[in-house]
Amino acid sequence: MKCPACQHNGTRVVDSRPVDESKAIRRRRECEDCGYRFTTFEKVEEMPLIVVKKDGSREEFSREKVLRGLIRACEKRPVPLDVLEEIVFSIEKELRRQGNAEVKSEDVGEMVMERLVEIDDVAYVRFASVYRQFKDINVFIDELKDLLKKEDE
Repeated sequence: MKCPACQHNGTRVVDSRPVDESKAIRRRRECEDCGYRFTTFEKVEEMPLIVVKKDGSREEFSREKVLRGLIRACEKRPVPLDVLEEIVFSIEKELRRQGNAEVKSEDVGEMVMERLVEIDDVAYVRFASVYRQFKDINVFIDELKDLLKKEDE
């Protein structure tokens, strides 16, 4: 690696430490020529995860977008932010583990609902009403009946 100070092409690693939950390595380096010390970071380059939307358009998976939807569904509910962040983390982890470069937005929505129903029924119904775009009150009532059946089981 080139020294940023003198452009010499020889450096040595002085110290290495894991950072970002061991997803990256921080290295302190020293130039063998001028002695200048600097820091580099090394991390795995992840393949972009593309979400195919209902209209056929494609966009990169956004943790922030999923988290915003969860926060909106859980507004004024006793659900801690760290629980919502864990949901987003587990969804992204599962999607990457599947190994597909593209995933349907419907699949992401279903994964959110599977996790949300276990945490808070009201937040689940809020999310489902937006996600499934209930056409009328009867579809909404059917969803509530399904939810009640699951709780009785």
